[in-house]
Amino acid sequence: MLKDSLLKALSHQVNQEYYSAYLYLAMSSYAEGMGFKGIANWFFVQAQEEMAHGIHMYQYILERGSAPVFADIEAPPSSFESIQDAFEKVLDHEQHVTESINAIATLALQEHDHAGYTFIMWYVKEQVEEEASAGDILAKFTNFGGDPALLFTLNTEMAARVFVNPFPAA
Repeated sequence: MLKDSLLKALSHQVNQEYYSAYLYLAMSSYAEGMGFKGIANWFFVQAQEEMAHGIHMYQYILERGSAPVFADIEAPPSSFESIQDAFEKVLDHEQHVTESINAIATLALQEHDHAGYTFIMWYVKEQVEEEASAGDILAKFTNFGGDPALLFTLNTEMAARVFVNPFPAA
């Protein structure tokens, strides 16, 4: 069974993962409304990944003989200043998630929960990828100085993204 402190932290992270999915769905809807179906697809796939993360964490809590504690999921913003603004918010959000995941890793070590530490380390590595991805996209905006052709190129590139469940056996 999980110690109460780790159960609380993991349950909170499940909530954060679902909030992340809501946020990415809101961004997908925004991009769709702006006519950027490819970028909307990228955000939608990101939402699917966040849901998979939440389910994976939920299942882990159950495997450990505990029951997740659910909380309200905050409503995300529904509009953004621009597509670039949405991606700036992606990076800020992913940095916040990284802090939360790192805190769980630290807590697992403090609680001498080696299984919990091993479990959460997958997410520590995942967050490196998440932040790098958002940073790479933002770098394109910075390097091309608002060139409208960039949005067309990004839209085309992002249309090809597909959801691949990182936990197919779960």
